Amino acid sequence: NGQIGRALNDVLDPMQIEALNKSMGLDKPALVRYVDWIAGLFRGDLGVSYRYQQPVAQLISDALEVTGSLAIITLILTLIIGVLAGVWLADHSDKWYSLPLSMLSQVSISIPSFCMAIFLISIFTVGLKWFPSIGFVSFSESPSGWLKSLILPSCSLALGTSAIVIRYVKVSVNGQRKQDYVRTAYSKGLGKNKVMYRHVLRNSLIPVITIFGMTAADILGGSIIVENVFSMPGIGRLISVSISSRDLPLLQGLTFYLALIVVVCNFAVDLIYSLVDPRIRLK
Repeated sequence: NGQIGRALNDVLDPMQIEALNKSMGLDKPALVRYVDWIAGLFRGDLGVSYRYQQPVAQLISDALEVTGSLAIITLILTLIIGVLAGVWLADHSDKWYSLPLSMLSQVSISIPSFCMAIFLISIFTVGLKWFPSIGFVSFSESPSGWLKSLILPSCSLALGTSAIVIRYVKVSVNGQRKQDYVRTAYSKGLGKNKVMYRHVLRNSLIPVITIFGMTAADILGGSIIVENVFSMPGIGRLISVSISSRDLPLLQGLTFYLALIVVVCNFAVDLIYSLVDPRIRLK
């Protein structure tokens, strides 16, 4: 009744309620509605949104362009910052500045993404006026505008996730450097960089790949707070709108999408494991 009242602007005329019940399929038993919804999944039909009066699949597809773009830039930044900084800190762990830099990375983990977003907006939008603080520009419309609209939200997410990657890479690399195969590689005359990047880093990537899989699923699932801070029409904002407006078909479709993303990301991580570590493939 809450959905019907909202759809009818709270004008509860009995004939309108009956017609709306029939158009939404609410006149059928719950089990029949559930079976119809499952059957619609195989046809790509997730129903029609109450709020937008558009197919749910189309709404998710449109929002996925925004969230997918945000995920790509964020993961690239996380890879560059996290892996390179983690290897560098592991290689300089005996230096005096290693401890302060490690502490700085721990502080970055504890800063919420929305606080980082507000901080970046105050500097690069309000102060320097380099990047926009709201909206999203499609890549097909303007590649440069697309990149500018993603820089600040991506950095807001990447600074926290890259700090986690730094920690895992540093610990993993330091652990691998104590293994016998490293001493064997040095005894064969291999240089420090070859040993580090061809052997040590590759064997240190398993925990990093796990973090990347979790991060990818989290971002593709919709960064609700960051997308709302930057007014980006992505999956996260769609989730918040569906909850606040009690849009059941849209919320059901988004729940299915989130479950699918988690399964796909976990499966991709398992495949990458076998590519990086041949021992896993042999098992």
